[in-house]
Amino acid sequence: MAKPLNLLDKNIPTWKLVLMLAWPSIIEQLLHTAVNYVDTAMVGSIGTYATAAIGVCQSTIFLLMGVMNATGLGFSVMVARKIGENKMDEARVIIRQSMLAVVAVGAFLTLLVELILAPGLPRWMGAKPDVLPHAVAYFRIIGANYLLNTGMIMATNMLRCMGDTRTPLKFNILTNLVNVVGNFLLIYPTRELTVLGVTFTMPGAGWGVAGAAAATALATAFSAVCLLSVLFLRKGPLQISLKDDYRPQPDIIRQAVHLGLPSFLERAVISGGQIVSTAMISGLGTAALAAHQLANSGESLCYMPIFGFSIAATTLVAQNLGAGDKERAFKQGAWSTWMSVAVMCTASAIMFALAPNIIDLFSNDSEVIALGARVLRIEAFAEPFFAIATVVAGVLRGAGDTRWPFYISLAGMWLMRVPIAFLLINLYGWGLEAIWVGMAADLIVRGLLCLWRFYKRTWVHVWEQREARLAGK
Repeated sequence: MAKPLNLLDKNIPTWKLVLMLAWPSIIEQLLHTAVNYVDTAMVGSIGTYATAAIGVCQSTIFLLMGVMNATGLGFSVMVARKIGENKMDEARVIIRQSMLAVVAVGAFLTLLVELILAPGLPRWMGAKPDVLPHAVAYFRIIGANYLLNTGMIMATNMLRCMGDTRTPLKFNILTNLVNVVGNFLLIYPTRELTVLGVTFTMPGAGWGVAGAAAATALATAFSAVCLLSVLFLRKGPLQISLKDDYRPQPDIIRQAVHLGLPSFLERAVISGGQIVSTAMISGLGTAALAAHQLANSGESLCYMPIFGFSIAATTLVAQNLGAGDKERAFKQGAWSTWMSVAVMCTASAIMFALAPNIIDLFSNDSEVIALGARVLRIEAFAEPFFAIATVVAGVLRGAGDTRWPFYISLAGMWLMRVPIAFLLINLYGWGLEAIWVGMAADLIVRGLLCLWRFYKRTWVHVWEQREARLAGK
């Protein structure tokens, strides 16, 4: 297994350190996107109703994943800070407390989905009769695995904050293979296939949309078990054991909540806007909903790499501020941001040029392809600003300044995206393009506000100010 990098080594050039930490996460995000493409194409081959069934659930799934990610963020930033301070015993205590959070949060989300959201949400979202039962089944199966999903996210965050981005990458490759094979066996019925002139019978469950959900759940469970095993079995100063003390530590939990809650609220305001947008799209018809879902999948190929730079920025900033080197933390944040912008400019230009070809990968419906390509080209102009917003948000989270990403997302989503889309649809009769014009405006505003916050530099003092408040000083 890969060993963590020494992120405080000043002999390594900043640009090289950013790349060394970011590239495994970039590859991991691209692999995840590639598998999402395969998922979407496999489901899309069943029919437009199947794509729409998944699309109805996506915004809410994104919100629930935000709870898991916020939980992981709160604990992992604390661990990175302790590593920077060279307090490994305290870091291990935080890791153990994070395992308690996995159980509590994962169990709560599973019950929420199974008892409340899965039975009612697709209907509330306006799913058509041919879409509704498939959406309910998909959500139920995905939600049943949320305990292990939370564990996977927590373990991944912990390894990354230690400077180990390669181990999550290795297991992610295996997980994606499990997912694709599972899709192949569970989505389609038993059928005759011909490969290299040889015809044979390929067994299949024929579960359709439910099969795609089951394959995703199985792959996630596999990844969770593997990554959690690393925390418990890999020898080193941060190894934990089942024999350790797992009694709740209120101070640690309170600090994690202070760090993670704004991150969840940030995800909530974004997801809330996406849910409202999805409801507006549902009123435009199944073709618009399918085109929106496919365009989102296509766009993800463009923006997924920037999350690698955001992950790198969070870890580097947290460890360097923990070591007391504020200037180096700022410098590494700046390198992470502008390197991501360079990548995004290239990717968005390619997305603009190949938009019809990208949508054509997932659908043979000419109306869906044309509409999806149009909205992708609208979004291409806002992608560099999205890179700035994403990576600077990672910088701020690493510094413990988790409130400002929430404030900025709130302004972009609810002052720009949702009002613009609503006005263009209801006053001017626009279609799906209205949603994506609003989205582009949102991303541009978020990018500019994040840039302002970054260069103001007040974020480098936020952690000390929070600790003073919690201590009652």
